[in-house]
Amino acid sequence: MTDRYAVIGNPIEQSKSPLIHTAFAQVTGHDISYTKVLAPLDGFADTVDAFRAAGGRGMNVTAPFKLDACEYATDLAPSAQMAGAVNAMKFDGDRVFAENFDGVGLVRDMVHNLARPLKGQRVLLLGAGGATRGALLPLLAQQPAQVVLVNRTVAKAHELSALAQRHNPLQVQALGYEDLHDMAFDVVINATSASLTAQLPPLKAQVFAPGSLAYELAYGKGLTPFLKLAQQAGVTHLADGVGMLAEQAAEAFAWWRGVRPDTAAVIHQLTVPLV
Repeated sequence: MTDRYAVIGNPIEQSKSPLIHTAFAQVTGHDISYTKVLAPLDGFADTVDAFRAAGGRGMNVTAPFKLDACEYATDLAPSAQMAGAVNAMKFDGDRVFAENFDGVGLVRDMVHNLARPLKGQRVLLLGAGGATRGALLPLLAQQPAQVVLVNRTVAKAHELSALAQRHNPLQVQALGYEDLHDMAFDVVINATSASLTAQLPPLKAQVFAPGSLAYELAYGKGLTPFLKLAQQAGVTHLADGVGMLAEQAAEAFAWWRGVRPDTAAVIHQLTVPLV
């Protein structure tokens, strides 16, 4: 019997999740169907209820429902608790297990695919929204030498820094962009939404240390303003979030199906040249 999975969002047509999970099912020999589910903005719970009643086994969750999924779940993993958001659900009777694999996917892409170990590195995270919340604990678990969180609203950065320290003893320094001065970092991650509208965070080129990695969480946008700034600063190691997308999907597939598929073919298929 074919097991049913889906991604839920609004809008949802842009989602690559069906392509990714169908490819994973083919290479692992698992019999699943994976579809897109468009939910009304005020109808998340009813839509998920209907999917479960029809035999659905699990769902990925995309914007704008990651907070709704957090409220809907009965069992939140620490990753989802820290992020305050959910990107994967698994259904078992009346229980709804919830995870957030975004941060794990990001770390695996950097460490495994890009061969960039994070231990002992100086890491700068731009933004203090949901993407950063999901990334912080997996990043801290890699034992970087320094993590600086910068945000336009510094109070929000301080709030997230304090929250992170409840889960991990490593100090996360919270600053405003104007406080960076002459600081430089080995890894700079743009977790803001600026690139979605072709905007650039108020960042200076000096934050990129020699040999640094510039990582753009947005994917499929080519050379975004953030990546252009890094390139102009002499950075040669540029990456967007396509690897993170594939790796978080692989984590969800493994959670649902008990086997972790290889991601290389999917990443190759979805990669847009950074030009």
